[in-house]
Amino acid sequence: MANAMRLRRVADQIQRELPELLRLEVKDPRIGMVTITEVHVSPDLAHARVYFTTLAEGDARKETLRGLRRAAGFLRSALGQRIKTRVAPELRFEFDESVERGARLSRLIDEAVAKKDPPTG
Repeated sequence: MANAMRLRRVADQIQRELPELLRLEVKDPRIGMVTITEVHVSPDLAHARVYFTTLAEGDARKETLRGLRRAAGFLRSALGQRIKTRVAPELRFEFDESVERGARLSRLIDEAVAKKDPPTG
């Protein structure tokens, strides 16, 4: 239980620190407005899967992912100076499709409700 709490604490700290590092330290033009939605840290703290969203679509989204992956080593090093662990986890960035999927489902539900015949009375 204590280990799970520690993993959550480290993940939360990474989720708080990364946006600031991306905004202030990373100069890659491919990385625009990025929101870190979730971080999962492996039990040994060696890896962190970082989920993000961006307003960019298609090729621009792929470029954002390439930029984040390119900056991962630098970000890991910078995080190592900010978080209280022996070794900073290796960062693996992935686009978070859950936000987009949720919006699509909500839109489909709204369309279905709008198409429904009004009750006769």
